[in-house]
This record gives sequence, C-alpha cells and structure tokens, in this order.
Amino acid sequence: MALSKEQAKAVEDTLKLSLRNKFQNYNPEPASMPFHTRLLGKDRLALYAFIHSLNTNFGSSIFEPVGLTLAQKNFKMATAQATAGEQISTGAQAEIQKIIDGLTTATTTPNKKDEVERIRKVCQTGKMITVKPTKVDLMFEGKDGSYYLFDIKTAKPNAGGFKEFKRTLLEWVAVILANKPDAKIHTFIAIPYNPYEPEPYTRWTMRGMLDLENELKVADEFWDFLGGKNTYKDLLDCFERVGIELRDEIDTYFKRFNKK
Repeated sequence: MALSKEQAKAVEDTLKLSLRNKFQNYNPEPASMPFHTRLLGKDRLALYAFIHSLNTNFGSSIFEPVGLTLAQKNFKMATAQATAGEQISTGAQAEIQKIIDGLTTATTTPNKKDEVERIRKVCQTGKMITVKPTKVDLMFEGKDGSYYLFDIKTAKPNAGGFKEFKRTLLEWVAVILANKPDAKIHTFIAIPYNPYEPEPYTRWTMRGMLDLENELKVADEFWDFLGGKNTYKDLLDCFERVGIELRDEIDTYFKRFNKK
C-alpha cells in the first residue's frame, strides 16, 4: 500500500470536507424542466445538476486539495493556486513566441529540456515586465530544490487549447527563472484519470505541442508522482470508502429537493 493509514485518513477527511462544503454552498440554478421533472423526479434532476456542477470544478474542489494533502508528505513545499512569479523579461517573451511559432508550423518538435535552457539564457535579458501569469493549480518544491508546477485539466481537454497550455507552461518557467535563473524547474499538464481505460490515454492530439515525456502526466503517472508508487490505486479505494460512508448523507441531501 502506497498510502499509510495516516495519509489515507488525511485524504478521506479532505475529500469529505470538500464534498460537504460543496453541499453546503451548492445552490442549483432555478430552471423549469417540466417533462424531465415528471419523468425522473426533482431529486434525480438535482443530483444530475449537482454532478454537472461538480464536474465543472472537480479540479479545484476535489483534485487540488487531495493532491495537496498527498504532496505535503513528500515535498519540502506544497501549495495550491500559487503565483509562479510576477516578472518576465522581454527576452524570455520573445523566446517563448519563437518556440510556439516553431511548434505551430511543425518546423520543430517539443523538447522541454531544450526549451527551458533557451529561456534560461534570456531570462534576464531586456526589460523586466510585470505580468500576471496563470495561477498554478499545484506547486511543489522538492527536497533537492527543484520546482514542479502543475496545471490540472479535464480528462478530455479541448484540442484547440494546447497552444495556450504550452504557453502557460513556458511562461511559468520564465517567471521563476527571472527571479531564480539557476532554478531547476519542471512544468506539467496533469490529467487526473484516463477516461479511455482500459485502453491507453489518447495522447496523439498533444504530440505536436507538448513534450509527452516531460510535460504530461495522466492518471497513475500524476498521482504516483505526488504520493509514491500505487498511490493512484489507493486513492481510488479512498474515494470508494468515502462514497460508501456518505451514501446515506448524500441520499438525504437530495431527497429534500422532492419536497420543493
């Protein structure tokens, strides 16, 4: 078992707290659906709307706090919704655009290690500009001082957004290097589960823009990185136990919608 009893309990407590907070703050938008209501009942419709709402922000309400709980045991520093930095050099901005242009026109292929070093060479070249980069969903500092930054995406991200995903990852590199030019930094897209299981995750749509080996972690690759080997399997067991424990509480919560 990858997770100790203490870690499993911490994950389950985090999950229960997140779910109960969602219940407490959830306020379904009023919508008249007379055919659906008479066919399925208000409680089932409320459950459907809740699941849809939960899916929309599962990353921030569930995956982020659970990931943070796991990582706090294994990294020197772990934080969620972090700011990578506030300044970027004009030299780094220009270099990032060159990298994006090369990938977009397929004149180059993704190579994260090379891209980081290209940005490092110009990270303090030119004018320093104040920026507001995309918030980092999860940010860690390893025991060796290396930085790991994750942008958590849905299981089936829009293929049209990969260029901006790539830009975000490179900008995080640039703003950290602007302040710490010798830093070891790794930036990733994280996809918490594989919707195609048992088939492999379809990565080909990302291949032209992302360095799949060094910029993408899917399902067990992501969770095992945070908590150690077999964390993904243990985590699914945690979710199942919480679901069983809260089943009556969940049923009671949604039955109240039938009284309205």
